[in-house]
Amino acid sequence: MRSKSLFSIMLAGLLTFGLSTAASAQTGAPLTQKANGNLLQMSKLSNSHTTLMKAVSAAGLDEQARGATKYTVFAPTNAAFDKLPAGTLDNLLLPASKSQLALLISYHVVPGSYLAANLKNGQTLTTVQGETLTVMRQGDSILIKDAKGNMATVVNTDIVAENGIVQSVDAVLMPTSLTGAKK
Repeated sequence: MRSKSLFSIMLAGLLTFGLSTAASAQTGAPLTQKANGNLLQMSKLSNSHTTLMKAVSAAGLDEQARGATKYTVFAPTNAAFDKLPAGTLDNLLLPASKSQLALLISYHVVPGSYLAANLKNGQTLTTVQGETLTVMRQGDSILIKDAKGNMATVVNTDIVAENGIVQSVDAVLMPTSLTGAKK
């Protein structure tokens, strides 16, 4: 459920950047799990993604997660946000930083529905805001490497929404284009 909230936020970021038509096809194996709602509805069910939901709201993206286009969201947990340097999240939540916050959130959203089993070692994924993430597999673990070389481990996989997949991660991924935020 925690991952569902994060996925809603990420999808909202994608839609905000006008990329809703970029991912019209499913990627990988067909989904067999039943979705319990769209990304926005599912995101409100998670206690582990309240910080993400707060960020989505502050970025003005909460209503964007209802679209029909399929996305995969690498959703940071509350603990992931807690790892950011002191003051980083507070600064991003300020009204003056709304565009930077939307940029950060959209960096966690990838067009298409990627189940964990379909994420391959070395695979690069282009986010809705145009930067890349790299998939790394170590045994049964799936790691996501951001543009700055930081790593996030997928801690909860394949949370299915009507309009995508949530892969919950233990770190906030940082795009190179984000100004004023450090990890």
